[in-house]
Amino acid sequence: MTANYDVKDLSLADQGRKRMDWAEQEMPVLRLIKERFEKERPLKGVRVSACLHVTTETGNLMRALSAAGADVVLVASNPLSTQDDVAAALVQFEEIPVYAIKGESNEVYYQHIKAALDHNPQITMDDGADLVSGILKDRKDLIAQMIGSTEETTTGVIRLKAMAADGVLPFPVIAVNDSDTKHLFDNRYGTGQSTLDGLIRATNILLAGKTFVVAGYGWCSRGIAERARGMGANVIVTEIDPIKALEAVMDGFRVMPMEQAAPMADFIVSATGNKHVIDANTFALAKDGVVIANSGHFNVEINIPALEKMASDKRQPRAFVDQYVLGDGRKINLLGEGRLINLASAEGHPSAVMDMSFANQALAGEFLLKNQGQLSVAVHALPKEVDREIAALKLKAMGIGIDILTPEQELYLNSWQEGT
Repeated sequence: MTANYDVKDLSLADQGRKRMDWAEQEMPVLRLIKERFEKERPLKGVRVSACLHVTTETGNLMRALSAAGADVVLVASNPLSTQDDVAAALVQFEEIPVYAIKGESNEVYYQHIKAALDHNPQITMDDGADLVSGILKDRKDLIAQMIGSTEETTTGVIRLKAMAADGVLPFPVIAVNDSDTKHLFDNRYGTGQSTLDGLIRATNILLAGKTFVVAGYGWCSRGIAERARGMGANVIVTEIDPIKALEAVMDGFRVMPMEQAAPMADFIVSATGNKHVIDANTFALAKDGVVIANSGHFNVEINIPALEKMASDKRQPRAFVDQYVLGDGRKINLLGEGRLINLASAEGHPSAVMDMSFANQALAGEFLLKNQGQLSVAVHALPKEVDREIAALKLKAMGIGIDILTPEQELYLNSWQEGT
């Protein structure tokens, strides 16, 4: 067992191992990659620091990276997203140093980020770009040895592209989030299901017949909107992008500004990657008893300091529910401290979609090493052939076959001479 770790309770390890094994049954693509990694050991001796949500699915990614020969350290990418039994199992049975405790303070969170950087990584795997940001702010001495980084989230990719635009991005980054087998499935189907799971576990409120406002219509938000409608909610979408707003209208949702939607809302959920999407004016207009939650990576999507300032009282009627009483007596129910509700009060995305996301992560690490010194300092997408390989493996595992082009069809698609 590793001597370097900071987890809640090692006695939870057996439970965590059982749950990781259960999740692995729904992760056939990552399992196949792990089997190849065990034979080829493509990351042998490479130091990898991962800042990810510490869930059963992440546990299986850590197993795959260890099978590839990587020297791995794992820390949490959000103070409320850690599953303590998984953290214990990775330490106890996989001998992977883990620094993650559910509910850790911001101070402890950044101590754990420091521990990940003290591992002197050659590759970082990020979920929100906190490791890359930490290197830029505090550990520039690591830049020279860095092969590159991978990024899992929309929020992280936004931050990294801003670094690139400012000319401060220090090394190549693979935007795993931009892979089709990640954002088309994880963001839409994973976030959609897990967000509603978190809302229901936290509140036990019936969604059918409620007015449900979704901020944004990117892949995560559209997944939430689709699933809320499927549960019988009357869904309203708010947007800043006219194309996405038009798409939401064509998909059958009402679209309007937040100031018009807020007074009608029973639920308001944000998943945009932006700041103060749910702001003081939203609270001022919201009706009594509204439930507010976030599925974006950082809790800054909700202006919590403004809510604290407006409230005359604060209580906690249920776990993961902070009820703010405003001066006029209205109650605003904030879930999971404004953090990712699908991980704060539930278990995160289903394993079947994380299978593809973490297959991308594993292969991105291998891709960075194979192309060391050849990639420009920029934010890159994984090659399309990797995306297709992951999708093909997933279909095969599901027992689904597809057609293939005939030689005649291939010739037609690659020529211009033949027409009507």
